[in-house]
Amino acid sequence: MGLKIKSEHLNGLLVFEPQVIQDERGFFMESFKASEFEQFRLPVNYVQDNHSRSLKNVLRGMHFQWDKPQGKLIRVTVGSALVVEVDIRHNSSTLGNNFSIELSAENMNILWVPPGFANGFLALSDYVEMQYKCTAEWNRDGEGSIRWNDPQLNIQWNVDKPVISDKDNSAPTLNEWLSKEESKLFRV
Repeated sequence: MGLKIKSEHLNGLLVFEPQVIQDERGFFMESFKASEFEQFRLPVNYVQDNHSRSLKNVLRGMHFQWDKPQGKLIRVTVGSALVVEVDIRHNSSTLGNNFSIELSAENMNILWVPPGFANGFLALSDYVEMQYKCTAEWNRDGEGSIRWNDPQLNIQWNVDKPVISDKDNSAPTLNEWLSKEESKLFRV
């Protein structure tokens, strides 16, 4: 089969375009193949698979895990979402920069997010289902978040009234996170 790198961003984010075989019956694609990811020098030992469903205009983020940082392999299997990644790696030349991309069941693109990024997304369709593989298990005591509308980040969500959890609305700004003691432990 074959995945090809479509684009690279912020010193580590990779957008993959899979080879899709389609006919009148439907389609087939390989969304993950260890030998191909090894050729790109990417992890192949994922320890957790997540599947989320969100209604239109639900905004989730910006989430990350600082204790046992997670790399994520993300794809949308139903609907479409605006996926946003913010570089929060202390040692990165792109610290504080963000990248956004529309992932959808239609374009079938796959996004590799290395450890050290805060992840968020906005559901663009009536509902969206997102699936992602993680390189570390979820750790409630080691998770963090950055405010989705931090003015310093200037993320272009392009939605007037997103549906947001109280937890995401009260998250610290990037600068507030960077001043926390835990952020100093977050080296990837």
